[in-house]
Amino acid sequence: MTRTRAAEVPAVTDATFAEEVLTAGLPVLVDFTASWCPPCHMIAPVLAEIAREEGHRLKVVQLDVDTNPETTAAYGVLSMPTLMLFRAGEPVRSMVGARPKRRLVQELEDLL
Repeated sequence: MTRTRAAEVPAVTDATFAEEVLTAGLPVLVDFTASWCPPCHMIAPVLAEIAREEGHRLKVVQLDVDTNPETTAAYGVLSMPTLMLFRAGEPVRSMVGARPKRRLVQELEDLL
């Protein structure tokens, strides 16, 4: 059984990553995720809430590691979920594992 991804968190692919993430006007939080990953399912609602609440200053997207191996390998992602924050096309913070919303917002605050 695969769960439906949160509608608030759009998917990016190897083909759209540069346009959607690297050239974005806002900082972008990329959720490197997989359908078989229980912690990924745990953090999905947290990311959807952050996308809704912080959309004016942060873009949140997800990338399926199984169907997008080029981007996954390019950024050395080995564990899911990996959350990577990009600013001006560069990764500025990487966090591995699910975490509560409050902690994630605190970890991002100084970069937004």
